[in-house]
Amino acid sequence: MVRKPVMSSISNGGYLQGDAHGHLPPKGSKHAPEQGKMVLKKKITLLRGISIIIGTIIGAGIFISPKGVLQNTGTVGMSLIVWTVCGLVSLFGALSYAELGTCIKKSGGHYTYILEVFGPLPAFVRVWVELIVIRPAATAVISLAFGRYILEPFFIQCEIPELAIKLITAVGITTIMALNSVSVNWTSRIQIFLTLCKLIAILIIIVLGVMQLIKGQTQHFRDAFSGNDASIVRLPLAFYYGMYAYAGWFYLNFVTEEVENPERNVPLAICISMVIVTVGYVLTNVAYFTTISAEELLLSKAVAVTFAERLLGKFSVAVPVFVALSCFGSMNGGVFAVSRLFYVASREGHLPEILSMIHVRKYTPLPAVIVLYPLTMIMLFFGDLYGLLNFLSFARWLFIGLAVAGLIYLRYKRPDMHRPFKVPLFIPALFSFTCLFMVALSLYSDPLSTGIGFGITLTGIPAYYFFIVWDKKPKWFQRIADGITRTLQILLEVVPSEVPTEDKL
Repeated sequence: MVRKPVMSSISNGGYLQGDAHGHLPPKGSKHAPEQGKMVLKKKITLLRGISIIIGTIIGAGIFISPKGVLQNTGTVGMSLIVWTVCGLVSLFGALSYAELGTCIKKSGGHYTYILEVFGPLPAFVRVWVELIVIRPAATAVISLAFGRYILEPFFIQCEIPELAIKLITAVGITTIMALNSVSVNWTSRIQIFLTLCKLIAILIIIVLGVMQLIKGQTQHFRDAFSGNDASIVRLPLAFYYGMYAYAGWFYLNFVTEEVENPERNVPLAICISMVIVTVGYVLTNVAYFTTISAEELLLSKAVAVTFAERLLGKFSVAVPVFVALSCFGSMNGGVFAVSRLFYVASREGHLPEILSMIHVRKYTPLPAVIVLYPLTMIMLFFGDLYGLLNFLSFARWLFIGLAVAGLIYLRYKRPDMHRPFKVPLFIPALFSFTCLFMVALSLYSDPLSTGIGFGITLTGIPAYYFFIVWDKKPKWFQRIADGITRTLQILLEVVPSEVPTEDKL
């Protein structure tokens, strides 16, 4: 089933994207396309798809502080088991999304699948929270890590000034936004390069670890399951940290319409990426324990830096640079993917119409990219970033769990649906249960933060009825919205995109 776009309450180029389409005047340019002919090009190859997934999953966490898992398991052996199991569960989620991405070949990821199965209200709430808080805060947080570690080699003997971190972070965010606005090709090429940098950094750590094992440095693995006692209640929290480190496997589904041969490349890219990341994460943690004890790891602010200082000496200064490049790759992949979420939500009528328009020459969803820029900058300089992420981290797993549960629903509701890639039913069932269990755990372990996050999420309901359902808005409101849309359309040189039909996906 292909949903029709939500009908707009404005007749010509209005606030919401419905059947109405304003178009940019040709202005005498031979590049100006005809109305309804602009589409995002299929430029995501298998290699680029792999780089999007790996490059977005591997951020700063594996290099800086994998102690969340160890802290809540209490032993080296159990922490390695949790890393492995989290990789397996994430693979289950990724395989479920591979099926969803090949039978619903529209971009948008969680939003699109929830819209198709559960309807417009929960889909709107999902994109509302993503736009106003989650994505700006998440981008600002990973960008701050980039800013801190890119400056680390210049402030070895002293503390890095916070203002310097924020200023270099602002430069990094601006660069990412400009890159994603200008070219899909260059964005993808740089993502491939940054992904290679991450894998090289992980490979260096793993090789050093193997060399330590060959030398007989196995003392930290003796009695691997004995040590600090960890309550069974804390074990699910260890899985929460582990699953968070693997988050990002779903981003390729945000750009499905731009993937070449998605029926083949989406499942293949997901499977290859998850195997590489899981093996890399587990072996990296093994390497850490060849040199650093569990107690030392818990005290380290950046375990990869501590590891390198002991084994590489003066060459360890390169590690912060690799961490910074890793963060930059996560920033780039996240902005590239999530801008498509906003693009699709606008096309369906759930965000302002301007966000579904494409640049007349660059063929990029320019407005959907830059809408994040002012919000991210506000978060960077004025927001309680970590508090916001704590409030809303449960929302990510709630909606991902719902999307995967939707796969099970579609199996029974639409058994004849074309499914080029199909997974055993226990895989989505186990994964959706895990997501909902983590949501319930967050309600139990931190009711205050989760309650605040739940309240922020619920603001999407009145917003839905005001912006989407209420179609008798005052004429002055419609005129202002029309004027803003038209002005932005001319300034940004963007035109409405063609809504893809089933045969073009």
